[in-house]
Amino acid sequence: MMDTPRSLTLLLITLALTCIVISLAIGSVNIEIGEVLADIVAGNDSTAKRIMLELRLPRTLTAFAVGGLLALAGALLQVLLRNPLADPYILGVSGGAAVATLTAMLAGISGAWLTGSAFVGSLVSIALVFGISRAGAGAARLKLLLTGVIIASGWGALISLILSISSSHQIYSMLFWLMGDLSYAQMPTLGIVVLLTGTGVAWWLARPLNLFARGEMFAASLGENPVRLRTIVYFLASLLTATAVTLAGSIGFVGLVIPHMLRLAGINDHRWLLPQCVLLGGSFLVLADILSRTIIAPQQLPVGVVTALIGVPLFLYLLLRSEKI
Repeated sequence: MMDTPRSLTLLLITLALTCIVISLAIGSVNIEIGEVLADIVAGNDSTAKRIMLELRLPRTLTAFAVGGLLALAGALLQVLLRNPLADPYILGVSGGAAVATLTAMLAGISGAWLTGSAFVGSLVSIALVFGISRAGAGAARLKLLLTGVIIASGWGALISLILSISSSHQIYSMLFWLMGDLSYAQMPTLGIVVLLTGTGVAWWLARPLNLFARGEMFAASLGENPVRLRTIVYFLASLLTATAVTLAGSIGFVGLVIPHMLRLAGINDHRWLLPQCVLLGGSFLVLADILSRTIIAPQQLPVGVVTALIGVPLFLYLLLRSEKI
């Protein structure tokens, strides 16, 4: 464990830069980054330069943006629900976004409309989960988690229905997209903008979240508005998740595991935790993408499969180590 949050932040920045450089350098074609930089400065149009700028750089930045988006959304939901199992994937937010996006794809819709569809789907899912969980009496947080699991199962059934009625030429791309696919990644301008904006908004909410983590009544007694905070965080988590799903499909475990790792490292202040989640989540998914395209090269695995293979044993390990879960 690092001595200070600042030291850990510097380490995570170094890790993120290292992962990005490795991702740019590793592939079916060996590329010297120094040579590519020289070609860019000189204005030379080399094959290595095109591979770097048109293929590897967009894919690497997309992986980092998606990892950061999912980790940040997971951290926000976990503190808001005060439940370590809260996660966009488990609570059905990813499933709602995926159903809406697949429906749009089935209808032949593409481009920015896919992002809008994913966002609407995630909002519908989170409205269902939180609306149903608050109906009646009982332990609200436990009901919310159970409701999320059921809603996620329902979205899974709808996804199966959409796949069953899709044409043969659509099914392959849909399945690969559902498992988390970065093969056709474009420059993620929208994802980077949403990530930076979302991180800024989340950091602005750090103090209220620190108070909220100790209980709604405690936060209210110190002047915070729990209802307003809950609404903002729900909306922000939905936007982050919808953007991530649109860019790379449905990828699990990033939003679940990354915040746990940092909390076990002693980071509980959300002024540090939230940006660190972005850095570690982005680095984690970049590393997973490197593995997905090198393990059985020249074939590529869906990155969601790799995150699951890493995330399941890692989360079980963290579960055994944590005394709070």
